[in-house]
Formats: sequence, C-alpha cells, structure tokens
Amino acid sequence: MAPLIIIYFAWVREGVGRDEEQVERPGPDTTVADLVASLAARGGGYAEALGDSARLRAALDQRFVPLDTAIGDAREVALFPPVTGG
Repeated sequence: MAPLIIIYFAWVREGVGRDEEQVERPGPDTTVADLVASLAARGGGYAEALGDSARLRAALDQRFVPLDTAIGDAREVALFPPVTGG
C-alpha cells in the first residue's frame, strides 16, 4: 500500500521544518486528530506546531474535513492554520 503524504502550510510548515513528508499509512479508522497527535509526539518543532490541534485545519485529498474524520483511503493529508478571508 502506498505511503500517506502529509503536506504542511504556513506556520505549520515553518514549525516542522518541511513542506511535506511521506509516512507509513495508518489504519483506515485512524482520524486526522490521531495522526496529528502521533506527529506531535515526535517532539521538537512537531510538538510546537502540532501540539494544539484546536489551532489546525485539515484537508483529505484537497477536501476540507474536521479533525475527527477518519483518514480512510486518502492519499494526502494537508495541515494548515485556520484560513481567514478579507
């Protein structure tokens, strides 16, 4: 099975120190919040950028989703700060 691609945007990208990475695909019932928690557990910049999930938004395969959404068979998870318009 193909790895899961995680894409980071804005200050999340700056915190983790990379634009994207590939990780071993978690089980299909794993939620975005579960994934974020496992990444934050790496410590360092990951903990700083991802430690407070209330400050994050997510998309699965370029579709906005709540953090409690199961990853399922998505190929890509994007993590970014809340988007504001103006």
